[in-house]
This record gives sequence, C-alpha cells and structure tokens, in this order.
Amino acid sequence: MTTLRGMTWEHPRGYDCQVAAAKEYARRTGVDVQWEYRSLQAFADEPIEGLASRYDLLVIDHPHVPLAASEGLLAPLDGAGHDEELAALANDAVGDSHASYTHDGHQYGLATDSAAQVAVHRPDLLPTPPTDWDGVLELARDGRVLWPAKPIDSYSTLCTLAANRGTPVAAEPGRFLADADAGAVLDLMHQLAERVPEWCLAANPIEVAEALSGDGQWAYAPLAYGYTNYSRSAFRPHRLKYVDIPAGPRGVAGSQLGGAGIAVSAYTQELDPARAYAVWLASPEVQAGVYYDAGGQPGYASSWDDDRLNEDSWDFFRGTRQTLEGAWVRPRTAGYMEFQDVVSPWVTSALRGELTDAELVRRANTLAERLLGQR
Repeated sequence: MTTLRGMTWEHPRGYDCQVAAAKEYARRTGVDVQWEYRSLQAFADEPIEGLASRYDLLVIDHPHVPLAASEGLLAPLDGAGHDEELAALANDAVGDSHASYTHDGHQYGLATDSAAQVAVHRPDLLPTPPTDWDGVLELARDGRVLWPAKPIDSYSTLCTLAANRGTPVAAEPGRFLADADAGAVLDLMHQLAERVPEWCLAANPIEVAEALSGDGQWAYAPLAYGYTNYSRSAFRPHRLKYVDIPAGPRGVAGSQLGGAGIAVSAYTQELDPARAYAVWLASPEVQAGVYYDAGGQPGYASSWDDDRLNEDSWDFFRGTRQTLEGAWVRPRTAGYMEFQDVVSPWVTSALRGELTDAELVRRANTLAERLLGQR
C-alpha cells in the first residue's frame, strides 16, 4: 500500500476535512494519506523548507509559493498528466485564489480552501450589520464590536484597508506605503482599536469567532477571516452569519486574500500518487461532498454556488462572494513572507501606542527597500 504523509493546520476546517477525505480516498484507491497539523500561526509563518523534507503533501498559505518554488521545495502540478483537470479548476476559480498558487508559469498548489477577510455578525443580536465604516465605529462605541488584531491580523487589516483605498501595500517595488496613505489607514485602525476590548490586540479570527458565538454581548466583527464552521447549526451555541466587508472608497474590494492550498513536496518519493491525491481533493465532487461535510471550506466556485452548501452555512459563500472576487493578492516576491513576519508585530505595537505611526512607516519602508525591491 502506498502511504503519503500530509501536514495541515489545527482546526476542523483544516484537519477534520483532510482526515475524512483521506479515508474516502483510501476506500477508493487503497492509497493511505496520514495527516498531522500545526498551529494557525505556524501555518502562516513557518518556513516550507523543513516541512517539505518531512511530508509528501503540504497545506500552505499562498504567499509562501514564490520563495518555496524558487528554492525547489515544491513540485509543479502541471505537465504530469493532470493538465485538463488543472484547466477546469482554473476556470472554476473564486477570484484570484487558484492563480495565487502559480509561479513562473507553473501551478504549485490548488486552492482547496478560499478565504479573505470578511465581516461577521450575530443575527439574533444584530439583524442588520453596518455596511460602512461610520456604522462600524458607531456600533463599536456601544461595546458590541470585536476585531482580531494580533500582529498577523492587524497587519492583514492594514493591507485590506490600504488596498480598499486604492493604495495597496508595495504597489511600487521597494516601497511599503507613502506616509499620507499609511496615515489614513492607521487613523481608522486606531479609532477601532480604542473601541474594542484590549484582548482583541492578541486575538486571531478563531478566537473572535468563538467569542461571538458564545454568550457575550458582542455582535459583530468588521474584518476577520471567514470560517464557515461557525455558520453551521450545532457547531457552537450561536450561529454566525458572514457577509461582505464594510464598504470603503472602492466598495468591498481589496480584502486580503487568504485561504489554504494543497501542494506537493519536491522531495517526496511518491510524486505521482501525491499529485493525484491533490488533484482529487480539489475536484468539485470532493470539495462539495466529503470535504465540506467534514468541516472544510471549499475553494472553488462550483462549491461556492452550491445550493446545499449555502443553505447549510447560512449563505456563507454567496454572502461573501463579492468580497472574495475583489480580494487583493499579496506581492509575489520571494522576500514577502519575511517582510510580513517582521512588520506585523510593529503594526500591533503602533496600535498599543508602543511605536509611533511615523516610526512604523519609516521602518516598513526601509525593510521594503531590502526585501521587496524586485518583482
């Protein structure tokens, strides 16, 4: 029996769906796929190099692709007998999610999980959520808003707001943001930070979803990566409804694209079986079937349009689709992950008042000159 080892991330959305899909795949093919998980933080920032040497299959965040591909850590999925299936998946993409796993003309992953920062509310406490930032700040003054703003998430918010203004981070090689553009974004973030509980500055989207779906008074979060699990009945005491982000200068465009994709290690001794499993996992039948039913968040449009999935998830997919279609893709440079890792804590420090906004922007622009100077 062929055995593959896979590494995913710690949440029912990341792990349970992989285990259930692997069980079905073993029943059909006899190939055994054994999954392990790492933390959400490690999913975001752990280098691929060590994982690729130990696992055949990797569930990764797409910004890792440029560096991992250029270092030869990931195997291309194209040119190996699956090109027709890859073309069909490209035509079934939600926004730029599928394309975010390409590099230098090759496909290094499949967007089996599509996500961006979206808004979320408790309909039993807040039937009609705010649709713009004035409404968000007004609701926050009443103590009813949460916001995941630990370093990686506060940085993601900064990127989303900058892209929504039409001034995305690193739009010019070697430059983070102009002072005026950064100032406008940080001013809004400071206003929000002053109106949410202090623990939000150390919280991730899962922790905020857990708080919203519990018995507290909080009713809304304006920017948090969506988790369809919390929209399903019986997952937590209260269901959450995910909707498009509050409208800014460009409407609901610019949300930072996240999600997760399955990739194949270039070091695997089982290259063909690993590629075959990755393509099977991304297929519409699996995405809308065993993958979703076990807690997964599908990545392709045929599942996002599926009536059964939308009914089951309180219209999660249709309710956030516009945000996903207009999502912003982080710079495709090998130095970007290091840039994100270094700058993220500075953003939260600025929100805490431990670092001035001017110093944050100065440091980030200096770092961008070194890490983001080439495309």
